[in-house]
Amino acid sequence: MYLSKLKKSLSSRFGFFLLLVFLFWLKTITVYLIDFRLGVTGIYQYAVLLINPIATTVLFFGCALYVKRTTPAYLTLFLIYIANSALLLFNIIYYREFTDFMTINVIFGYSSVSEGLTTSSFALLKPQDIVVFIDVILLIIGFATRFIKFDRNPIPTKQAAAVTSFALFFLVFNITLGEIGRPQLLTRTFDRNYLVKYLGIDTFTLYDGLKTAKNNQVRNEATSSDLNTILQFTRKHYAKANSSMFGIAKGRNVIVIHLESFEQFLINFRLNGKEVTPFLNSLYNSNSTYSFSNFFNQVGQGKTSDAENMLETSTYGLSQGSLFSSLGTDNTFEGAPAILNQRAGYSSAVFHGNKGSFWNRNNVYKNLGYQNFFDASYFNTNANNLTEYGLKDKLLFHDSVKYLERLQQPFYAKFITVSNHFPYELDKQNTSFKAANTGDTSVDNYFVTAHYLDQSVKEFFDYLKKSGLYDNSMIIIYGDHYGISNSRNLKLASLLGKSSSTWTDNDNLQMQRVPFMIHIPGIQNGGVQTQYGGEIDVLPTLLHLLGISSKRYVQFGTDLFSSDHDQVVAFRNENFTTPKYSVINGDIYDNNTGLQITHPSKSLAAKIKAESTKVNTELTLSDTLNNKNLLRFYIPKGFTPVNPKNYNYKNGFGQISEIQRILGKSSTSLWSKNGNKTTISDYVSDAPELETTDDNAKNASSAAASTKASSSISESSSSSSN
Repeated sequence: MYLSKLKKSLSSRFGFFLLLVFLFWLKTITVYLIDFRLGVTGIYQYAVLLINPIATTVLFFGCALYVKRTTPAYLTLFLIYIANSALLLFNIIYYREFTDFMTINVIFGYSSVSEGLTTSSFALLKPQDIVVFIDVILLIIGFATRFIKFDRNPIPTKQAAAVTSFALFFLVFNITLGEIGRPQLLTRTFDRNYLVKYLGIDTFTLYDGLKTAKNNQVRNEATSSDLNTILQFTRKHYAKANSSMFGIAKGRNVIVIHLESFEQFLINFRLNGKEVTPFLNSLYNSNSTYSFSNFFNQVGQGKTSDAENMLETSTYGLSQGSLFSSLGTDNTFEGAPAILNQRAGYSSAVFHGNKGSFWNRNNVYKNLGYQNFFDASYFNTNANNLTEYGLKDKLLFHDSVKYLERLQQPFYAKFITVSNHFPYELDKQNTSFKAANTGDTSVDNYFVTAHYLDQSVKEFFDYLKKSGLYDNSMIIIYGDHYGISNSRNLKLASLLGKSSSTWTDNDNLQMQRVPFMIHIPGIQNGGVQTQYGGEIDVLPTLLHLLGISSKRYVQFGTDLFSSDHDQVVAFRNENFTTPKYSVINGDIYDNNTGLQITHPSKSLAAKIKAESTKVNTELTLSDTLNNKNLLRFYIPKGFTPVNPKNYNYKNGFGQISEIQRILGKSSTSLWSKNGNKTTISDYVSDAPELETTDDNAKNASSAAASTKASSSISESSSSSSN
């Protein structure tokens, strides 16, 4: 009897509509409780959580009720249901990696990231994820067995309108409850976790879409006067260079080594009595290295691309999405490559073993002024040579030599490593370090891939010394962002001598430290620096070390060596840390004790308020600068805006070889200084692939052949032009 009533209800359009609303509500709540760490406490927050999927689910699904024809009506409803389920699943995967939710900029910038991805998303899937789509399968079976039948009677327009009205009313009601639970929820957008907790994923996505559209409109209406407040802030915030440090690396090559997902705790860390990164430890503790023990990553959703943006421009990534992906193609930058070229005659190049389209780099680098970009197309991408995100690190460094040695000196060169990337998988032939045993595979293997990265950097340093590049270079080494997400830090806690049961948000914040080392061969007054700083501070520090004043440029960071350096480190979620305390979602923690300060003194509360205002202002101004593309209205003294059309990354090897030919005896490349001979034989590596799929002898011969070929092409071109 009940079964027949159920079949009858499900075989009506409105009954089927209610079924889908219920199923989607059920699996959304299940995901909330199992996958998302929303910090729900108390009866009120749980009540709001239980109702927040209803309004937008009814609103979106209700659109199908206006369709009169039978097949299109059911198809529309079913497609909306599948699309919403897909959005839920994508958020689950994204949250597991980034502890965050997908914004519109992330969604529309996905293509620039997805081309570089292969199976890492599958590594994030768990058996419980079947809950997201098992109902779709059951519904299809229901129709196939005719347990659910098509209802050919259309829903009256008035009834459909009533459903829409109910959804809109309930949405306003939901927002009101959210504002009661967290005042200024929408106006300040404290944290995406809060928005999802109080309003739901669909409402958050809808809100984010409207906000993004508004930002795009603002960008189109921007004028040069919008720069005034920004210029006032950056000029006042400027920190004068330390006279004893200014220009100590003038004229040297600059080599930047990007340590993927590398956290500070790995430095000097021993697992089972064995150093994880012995070579990086030796650099960190060297008198020839300025090492920073309180240097933090400040990335947002753009992760690696945010880190690159801060290092290259000293402006923050966006509050939502990746600046590289969403704005990088069109934005005007005052980037390190352009500044160094125009002020000191530097050539420039990036070496990265993934596709050029990953994070939209093939477009952004041109706007930054990078003359050369050697992406995966310039390397041997045999499957045996690759990791999840591109060429293995030992091969990247080794195989870049034939390009690096032809760059005119001084050069600014960046190497982006990838082997130490989630899910931290490495083939057995390259594994020489025993994994940890925490019960979480990604945490356990993190030490294995970090050790491999350490070996890769050592091999590269050995080459630099043997080839002669070392003595005339400044090598900057930094970790781009965290490697172990907040959700996995609990598994890591015991290895760090902490308890997962007492782990706090402040512990998560302290784990945002990443290595930052400035290695200058020949100096002896280096050592560990304890001042607080972050990725935003790298560019002004770098420029001053090279004897170039950063004052004329729009930069939000300050020189780490300056007595005026700002030690308030801002994070993209508006939290911040200082040498004495950290502020997380309004809660204050003492950095010495790690304990929360529940009753701050009036003076401390006032200081926190002032610094919080400054942090918010700084982030807002940076967002305004980038969202409105305001640097198109500002040309610093002696700076020529970059024209991306001047750069072509298709024949990089031929171009740098042609420059050598034109310069002749005036060429300053390592190749030229070495008597027009390659230095590949100076590179010693134990990478097993060099004996098989990435043969060393072939690398050397191909370098010589390519040079000869490019010379022939150049001579042919010259003859034809004459």
